[in-house]
Amino acid sequence: MYRLTDDGYDFVDDAIETWTDTGGTDEGRPRMHADTYETTVQARAVDPEFRRTVLGRHDATCPVSGVDHPPLLDVAHVLPWSEYPDRRADPTNVLPLGKTHHAAFDRGLFTIDRDFCLRVNPDFETESRVLQQTLCERAGEALSLSAHLIDPEYLTRHNDSLDWLPA
Repeated sequence: MYRLTDDGYDFVDDAIETWTDTGGTDEGRPRMHADTYETTVQARAVDPEFRRTVLGRHDATCPVSGVDHPPLLDVAHVLPWSEYPDRRADPTNVLPLGKTHHAAFDRGLFTIDRDFCLRVNPDFETESRVLQQTLCERAGEALSLSAHLIDPEYLTRHNDSLDWLPA
């Protein structure tokens, strides 16, 4: 079972007073509360048939992590959705990535070069065994991708935006 340390309680005390302006404790412990709020979210709609096509082209498997459970896979764009609207539905601009690896790809923690080899940001550090095994320990490894699945020119354009990758 996890327990909050004294430092953790101090942080929570400060947070309650700072963020919610409802400070106070109950038997020496902070009172916590949760609330509901209304927000507006902009969401993207990907045609289910496009998703099925992408997953089918890649055997419904993330080429980086090996995740093969479709509900845990995202359709990740090589050239960003927001910057290349004309490439959103191009099957050679997308690949299935596990949700964690999709986030890591979008944040430039790793990429795929035009020879379809895994490249990892040299500044990326992690204690996560999963990320160590699927990214750090596989740096430089060829992935099971090809030009008929992912356009190498898209990878080059994507990689040109990464300041850590040599030209």
